[in-house]
Amino acid sequence: MNIGEIFNRNGRLKGSIATRTIDLPSVGLRKVVSDNPKAPVYEILALNIARRYVQIGALWEAVSKQGDVFLAGNIDDPSLPEPLPIALFPADHGGYMVAWRRDTMRSDFGGGMGASSGRYDDRGPGDQGGFGDSTVGAGGERSGSDTSFEEEDPF
Repeated sequence: MNIGEIFNRNGRLKGSIATRTIDLPSVGLRKVVSDNPKAPVYEILALNIARRYVQIGALWEAVSKQGDVFLAGNIDDPSLPEPLPIALFPADHGGYMVAWRRDTMRSDFGGGMGASSGRYDDRGPGDQGGFGDSTVGAGGERSGSDTSFEEEDPF
């Protein structure tokens, strides 16, 4: 799933990344200069609310099974519940397309290597997985509201 785009503007790699819960309208990639072969290729920077660029991740060069070179890394910040794994693929315009990526196989598909230890089946009584109580009554009507589904704003 594509979640952003990075453009090469005047020799600087800048763009944006957005998901349903994350909106980073000003993201930049800063080249890392290092003799260490394990060092990242780029640092990921984002403009914070004080209008300063802060590091929120790093990218390493990776190679697909087909031999295509791309960048892989994570976006992380104390405000996020967990790191967001991303991959950047070269685009025709000289920048990158940013895609969300799954680090490991999902446990419900027989994976398990590094998969989340929490499972929806392991929720305790009354735990709705963080989504709260149901808004549907026994007869299918919305509970706690006099508004029918037809009266809701379309999106």
